[in-house]
Amino acid sequence: MKNIQVHIFDKTYTLQGDLDPAYVEKLAQMVDTRMRELAQASGSVDSGRLAVLAALHLADELESRRRERGELHRRVQRCVRLVESALKRPI
Repeated sequence: MKNIQVHIFDKTYTLQGDLDPAYVEKLAQMVDTRMRELAQASGSVDSGRLAVLAALHLADELESRRRERGELHRRVQRCVRLVESALKRPI
């Protein structure tokens, strides 16, 4: 396990883990960016409130992408069934 320091909304956090430090820094930057966007839009400086709002926004993005991926998977399966059905028909 290695210690990784990240900076989010003007605070430094030391994390421990086996992840690539560059990857962890990228994730921290995403959170920092989202918190700053929310702070600017809302005028809030309460870091706890902004952290919760940022987490909700990022969770919403994740869930939306999961739904999109599920829909894409269903569409691909439908296409596969159509192709397989077409290949079974006599010419």
